[in-house]
Amino acid sequence: MSSTSDKKSGAEEIVWDLSDLYDSPGDEALKSDKEKLLEKADTFANTYRGRIAILSPDEFADMLRNYEELIKISGKIGSYAHLIWSTNTEDPALGKLLQEARELGSDLSQKLVFFDVEWLGVEDEKANKLIRSKELQQWKHYLEVSRLYKNHTLSEDAEKVMSAKSVTGRSAWNRYFDETLGAARFELDGESYTEQEVLSKLHNPDRKIREKAHASLTSTFREHSRTLTFIFNTLLADKYTNDKLRNYESWISSRNLSNQTDSDTVNALIDSVTGHYHLVQRYYKLKRKLLNLDELFDYDRYAPLAKTTKKVTWENAREMVLEAYGNFHPDMKTISARFFDENWIDAAIRPGKRGGAYSASTVTNVHPYVFMNYDGQLRDVQTLAHELGHGVHQYLSRKQGELQSSTPLTTAETASVFGEMLVFNRLVEQLNDPTERLGLLISKIDDTIATVFRQISMNRFEDRIHTARREGGELTTEQFSQHWYETQHLLYGDSVTLTDEYRLWWCYIPHFLHTPGYVYAYAFGELLVLALYESYRTGKNGFSDKYMELLEAGGSDWPHNLISKMDIDIRDPQFWAQGLRLFAGMVEEAEELAEKIDR
Repeated sequence: MSSTSDKKSGAEEIVWDLSDLYDSPGDEALKSDKEKLLEKADTFANTYRGRIAILSPDEFADMLRNYEELIKISGKIGSYAHLIWSTNTEDPALGKLLQEARELGSDLSQKLVFFDVEWLGVEDEKANKLIRSKELQQWKHYLEVSRLYKNHTLSEDAEKVMSAKSVTGRSAWNRYFDETLGAARFELDGESYTEQEVLSKLHNPDRKIREKAHASLTSTFREHSRTLTFIFNTLLADKYTNDKLRNYESWISSRNLSNQTDSDTVNALIDSVTGHYHLVQRYYKLKRKLLNLDELFDYDRYAPLAKTTKKVTWENAREMVLEAYGNFHPDMKTISARFFDENWIDAAIRPGKRGGAYSASTVTNVHPYVFMNYDGQLRDVQTLAHELGHGVHQYLSRKQGELQSSTPLTTAETASVFGEMLVFNRLVEQLNDPTERLGLLISKIDDTIATVFRQISMNRFEDRIHTARREGGELTTEQFSQHWYETQHLLYGDSVTLTDEYRLWWCYIPHFLHTPGYVYAYAFGELLVLALYESYRTGKNGFSDKYMELLEAGGSDWPHNLISKMDIDIRDPQFWAQGLRLFAGMVEEAEELAEKIDR
């Protein structure tokens, strides 16, 4: 296995210590937790089955405390299995551990499903009295949200079947997708690389390297295209079946409900972003000139202006992020430092490791863990800032308990993108040279386009393929590719030439399968953060403390209520225009800097 560079980044030995969960796959504590989990679930069911509707507020509160304890044990087992498997998807023993955790989770779900069914069967007036009782105030929002699923929950027996079949259905196919790409190797100049390593080369300043990386990725994607096409078709059909059974109006309805938003708000976001595609096209025409290219191809989109391949060491990345976070709020730095000092981060690139990055919240009586593949590029620093933003958010929100610590996906990206903004603007402040400032600004615009506009274009692709699968049956590889090409072309117009090879690049994106409908949340979060950062930049009193309180609140209230405390109304259709104006200002600034340099 080759590394992406002769020079090391310093992250080669940065691996996490999962012992706060379990010491090893053979840990006796893990074995014990697995054994006692279902026993505790049986006790819970024997105590409360058939009694949900007659419980007093005090009894209901006791039940929820016991329920949270079961979720903690299950979450701890599942988190450990997924985290350790993520670092080596080629190890059959770890795959077995993950599958056992998922099957255990399904068994638990089947034992506890009576709670949801009985709770949703409680008459509305009585349910509302319980929700408003002082004894249940700490779970008020969870109980309110749970009632929204009244028309989408099946009978207890049906829910048991749904849970049992998901293990050998959706979950199994997602694991197969991950392991297929985790084991895939990409040949380039006679050497073998992982997907993440080759994707990294698309950011290389050398166009020949970008072309070769592009060809390498396409070649291996094509090799696996039949398998990936089948996986996509299977999971699209699986979702259609579930949506019909649960009486969801469209493919996106369940996602909007889980995001605690509505179709009008989401459509307003989509319409606003697609209505500003011209900004993307305007920017790429500028970038083509700055790169001195006659034609900008899809593999040129992330080309940096600077012609350097200098790595940012892991230690320097740590310093950059902690300094930026500390300047914003001391607690933000203190919490982030623990991730480094106590080995809560896995950053080393190695064979079999999943691509991408994430922050896993795990359970509220442990702490989050950050997963990434650090290759020493400036964008990797931004990824580190992004995932640590998630980590700080998850760490602070633990006080809300298992049922209210997590936020909907729409606001889950707030802290991560805000963390990126802090680091980006800290770097900008340190630059006086217009050329250097322009280079950094270009990288930020590239990231913003990827987070806002590209994610919405991918939402349009998802809409196409879900609709086509439901109306016309199984799709061919060519049909997937055509939907991808058309939705991407609407974004880029004539500013970027999309190659025939790029048509296949829908096939490696995990969000389409793991979390259908997820991608618009990135745009939601980025535009929200642009508005939040503008408030911070203009010096609103007490912003930093209010922001940390927002993170600490987790999912304890409706997103629009929490965000309103920052003087922002995310339900206003005009809200999205504000963030897009700020993005337009970034493009204008790039154009002005380019003119100064030309003169």
